[in-house]
Amino acid sequence: MSGPVTRNLGQVDLRLRAVQQLKGAAGSPTPIPRQSPSAALGVLFEMASEPSTAGSALAVLHELQVHQVELELQDEELRRSREELEVTLRRQTQLYDHAPVGYFTIDRAGALRELNLTGVAMLGCVRDQLRGRTLFSFLAPLSATGLQGMLARLTDGALCESGALQLVVGGGPPRCVRASAKRDPDGECFLVAFIDAPEPEDSQKG
Repeated sequence: MSGPVTRNLGQVDLRLRAVQQLKGAAGSPTPIPRQSPSAALGVLFEMASEPSTAGSALAVLHELQVHQVELELQDEELRRSREELEVTLRRQTQLYDHAPVGYFTIDRAGALRELNLTGVAMLGCVRDQLRGRTLFSFLAPLSATGLQGMLARLTDGALCESGALQLVVGGGPPRCVRASAKRDPDGECFLVAFIDAPEPEDSQKG
């Protein structure tokens, strides 16, 4: 008998003990101990060899075989589902990282929790070195204040906020971006997206 059946014999232990009682152990004053898989198999084979209990043994064996097939089908389905989830996760990660928009997850203090590769390129640094730094520190002063105001309004119940901001990275010239922000569904962070935008005539100059 194959491994899955042996591993699951414990699940039919109560049935085997009940059958033992039908064989004459019902009058025993002490409970019948739990059977190990090997002992349960021994009882099953013993029952199968006796005409009076062969039918019960065959019924138990049939249930074991059916249960084995069920487990194998479940295992196959779980493997298939896991493979599909892994493919979906890889695809979603690719879409997130390579989107033409900078995505940032920041906490209430503005510290970066997560960001995609486009966002990394916008901030001009290595992703692992960016986590924990505030997004405000990459903005011109007036833009940092503007983003703080957007987050405050989201905290007060606004569904979405947007506006023009200026990135200042590595001492270079300001870079105008269009920002959109929403509350993270978990309620603890904010989701912010930056996309390059033409600099308006009345843009903030810092």
